[in-house]
Amino acid sequence: MNNMNQGLVIIPTYDEKENIEILIGEILDLNLSLDILVIDDNSPDGTGQLLENLKQKISQLQVIHRQAKLGLAGAYILGFKYALEKGYDYIFQMDADLSHQPKFLPLLWEKLKENDLVIGSRYINGGGIEGWPWYRLFLSRFASLYARIILGVRIYDFTGGFNGYKNEVLAKIDFDKIISQGYSFLLELKYKTILRNFKYCEIPIVFVERQQGKSKISRKIIWEAAINCWKLRFG
Repeated sequence: MNNMNQGLVIIPTYDEKENIEILIGEILDLNLSLDILVIDDNSPDGTGQLLENLKQKISQLQVIHRQAKLGLAGAYILGFKYALEKGYDYIFQMDADLSHQPKFLPLLWEKLKENDLVIGSRYINGGGIEGWPWYRLFLSRFASLYARIILGVRIYDFTGGFNGYKNEVLAKIDFDKIISQGYSFLLELKYKTILRNFKYCEIPIVFVERQQGKSKISRKIIWEAAINCWKLRFG
């Protein structure tokens, strides 16, 4: 691992064998001072073994294997602790399924120089989603509106997972007090960052529906996010 690099991209994986090698290649092609940490939840499709093979050839790549599918929050917390321990300045979150396009990473990086949190937003001018049916788009937009109203914070893409944080933000978060396990962790982390008066901004990104593999969104995940908004606001 090249610890001279300033930034770390954290990518949780579960059954992403068709996508992860392409994503890693596209990130490296940007020629930013970035390392990549992939956290695999014992994917039955062989994602973990593929990553081990790639690690032998790519010095910027590190891999952590977990024993089971243990949730998005736990994967990111593990990654954040790793980033803090290694002293990275900028820490980025990305999905493994190619929905988050690496071409937006340079702008996230640039905006982090003057902000503490940069949110890749589908719902501001210039952003968008390609390939979703109307009902999924409605649900996602409603979820961000719901969170914005309940939490009282002017973020237009509360539920998005393509974000950049400065080291000092994550150092101030008490990960032992995180209440989310699934995708609502993305929302909770943004909210707790803003509660601590860190500076944030949103930049437009275009989200592209995955071409390979299956979405990990479930009703349980949606309900957790809905309930956790109230817990965060009044708990």
